[in-house]
Amino acid sequence: MKYTIDKIHSEQEELFISKMSKKLYQNNVIDASFYQKYEVKRGLRNSNGTGVLVGLTQIGGVQGYNIVNDEKVPMEGSLLYRGIDVKEIVSSCLKEERFGYEETSYLLLFGELPNKNELEAYKKILGENRDVPSNFTKDMILTAPSKNIMNKLARTVLALYSYDPNPDDTSVSNVLRQSVMLIARFPALIAYAYQAKARYYDNQSLHLHYPNPELSSSENILRLIRPNSEYTQLEAVLLDIALILHAEHGGGNNSAFTNHVISSSGTDTYSAIAAAVCSLKGPKHGGANTVVLEMIEDIKENVTDCTNEKEVEDYLVKILKGQAFDKTGLVYGMGHAVYTLSDPRAILLKELAKKLADEKGLQEEFQLYDCIERKVPGLLRELRGGNKIISANVDLYSGFVYNALNIPIELCTPLFAAARISGWCAHRIEELVTGGKIMRPAYKHVKEQRSYVSIQER
Repeated sequence: MKYTIDKIHSEQEELFISKMSKKLYQNNVIDASFYQKYEVKRGLRNSNGTGVLVGLTQIGGVQGYNIVNDEKVPMEGSLLYRGIDVKEIVSSCLKEERFGYEETSYLLLFGELPNKNELEAYKKILGENRDVPSNFTKDMILTAPSKNIMNKLARTVLALYSYDPNPDDTSVSNVLRQSVMLIARFPALIAYAYQAKARYYDNQSLHLHYPNPELSSSENILRLIRPNSEYTQLEAVLLDIALILHAEHGGGNNSAFTNHVISSSGTDTYSAIAAAVCSLKGPKHGGANTVVLEMIEDIKENVTDCTNEKEVEDYLVKILKGQAFDKTGLVYGMGHAVYTLSDPRAILLKELAKKLADEKGLQEEFQLYDCIERKVPGLLRELRGGNKIISANVDLYSGFVYNALNIPIELCTPLFAAARISGWCAHRIEELVTGGKIMRPAYKHVKEQRSYVSIQER
C-alpha cells in the first residue's frame, strides 16, 4: 500500500511562516497582570490551587486534600468509583483471581455492582461487539496510518459514525448502545492502529488477529498486539489491574471535562469521545506516561550506574534545573493537580510493579523508579524552596508496568484510552441526563477598540 506525506514546507512557505509566527506570537500575548485585575481563574484553578467547581458527578470521586480556612491541607489520596474505593475493587479481583475491568466498566456505566448473571450478560455483549465492521480495518486504519496511535484512534472513533445506522440519536438507550460498542472495540482499534504504524513506519511485519469474544479486555489487548498472540496469566492480570485504575478519575480531569463540554452541545457520541481521546493525548494529561518512559531512558543513557543513588540524584538535579532531558525542569511521574500525600493508583501499581520486578528479574529497574519517587520531593524543596508536598502519580509506575510487560512505548497512552473509555461514556450519559445546559464560560475581551484601515492606507 502506498501513501504520501505532505512535505513540511517549500522555501517560500518557510520564510512566510517564520515571519508570520513572530507576528502571531506578538498579537496573542496577553498582559499577565490582566488575569489578576479581572480575577480570571487561569486553568479553572482557584487562588489556593483547588479546582473551580463547575459541576456535580456521581461517577468518580477524587480526594487529595482537605480545605481548612480556605487553605489546602494535604491528606492521603482516595479514588472512589460510584462511591466504592478502587482499592477494594482491586483487592477483591486479586483475592478471587479474576479479571475485574468488565465489572468496573459495568459499575461506572450503571452505577451499581453487577450480580453474577448481570456481569456474565454484560461480558457476553462486550464479546459480541469486540470486532470492528467489515473492511473497517483496511479502509479506515491501514489506509493513511499514523505515527501517533492516539490520532489514529480519534479518527477511527469518528469514522465509526458512518457505520452506525442511528448515530445522532442522543437518547439514553441509544447512547448506551454506542457506549457498549465503543468499550468493546477500543482494544481492537488501538491494536490495529499500532500494527499499521509498526508496518508502515517501523518496517515490521503486519500481524492482524481477530478479537476473541471469550476473553477479557486485557487478554484481548495482549493477544492483538503481539505477533504470536501469546501472553502469561500474570501479564493479563497486571494489565487488567492497570485498566481498572485508569478507568475513571472524576469529572474534572481534562478529557472527562472535554467530554462534558462537547456532550453539553447535544452532539453525537463519536464526536464527544473523539474529543476526549484528543485531550488524553496531551503530555500534560494521559501522554505523561509515555514521557516518563522517555525520561527513564534518558537517565539510563546519562547515568553511569543507576544503582548509585548519588549519581541518579545528581542527574535529577540537572533535570529539575532544566539542564537535562527535555529542559522543562519537570520530573515526569511526580506531582498531581489533586493528590498531595499520595496517589492511591500509584500505591497500588507500585505493589504490582514490585511483584512484576521480582518475577522478571527487573529489581534494578524498579529501584530506579523507587529512587526517583523518594528523592524528587526533597530535591524540589532544596532547589525551589517552599513546603509544597508532592508524591508519585499513576504515570510513574504505570510506565514501569507497561515496560515490564513488553508493551511498546507508543501504546502506553492508547492503553489509557482503552481503560478510560468506560469513564468517558459514563460521564457523557450523566451530562445528557442531568446537564441540561450548553457549557458557556466567559472570556473578557481586552483588546482596545480601533478603526478599520482600508488596504490602500495600510
